[in-house]
Order: sequence, then C-alpha cells, then structure tokens
Amino acid sequence: MATPKPITRVTLFKIASSSDAEILLSHYRGMPTNAIKDGKPYLLSVTAGPTFEDPRSQGFNFAAISKFKSKEDMAYYDEECAAHAALKAFAKGVIQGPPQVVYLEDGTAE
Repeated sequence: MATPKPITRVTLFKIASSSDAEILLSHYRGMPTNAIKDGKPYLLSVTAGPTFEDPRSQGFNFAAISKFKSKEDMAYYDEECAAHAALKAFAKGVIQGPPQVVYLEDGTAE
C-alpha cells in the first residue's frame, strides 16, 4: 500500500479589521503546538498572515496554508481538533462571508 502524500490546504479569509487579523494570526501561530492528536502535535506546518493587495484577490485579505500528513489528519482538524475549534469560533465573528478553502496532495505537479 502506497504511503499517502502530505496534503496542503489553503484557506482565504476576508477580514475588515486589522486588529482582528492580528488575533486570527495569533491563533494560527499557536497551531503547531496547540493542535494535538493522540497526545502530540500533528500539523506538519502552518503559515498565515495578511495578503498583498491585488485586484485578483477578490477581497480576500488573509491567507493560511496548513500542511497535514494525510486527508484523515485534515478531517480530524476540521471535525475534532480543539485548537482549530477555538480558531473557527473566533473567525466566525470577524470574517466577512465564508472562507475559501482548497487543498491538494503534495507533489501533484512534479
């Protein structure tokens, strides 16, 4: 059985307030140590922050890139992770419209 390739997930937000963007960024900064599965951190990496202004951004002004070992780990992140639940609870009150989420298996274009 082939070992699953890591999954890269890109999440885009529209946030009106720069102070709210800073708080969201602090949630993402804590993810590498606060996102716990089976007693240990499970995210391979997380990068997040405000985006550059560009008309192609369609109003999305904050991006987060998260890397997971597998789709199963990403499903855990969405459905069971307490740290991600806290992030979502905060974001729900400050984002404009739903976030845009896409993900892909690493190495697809190699």
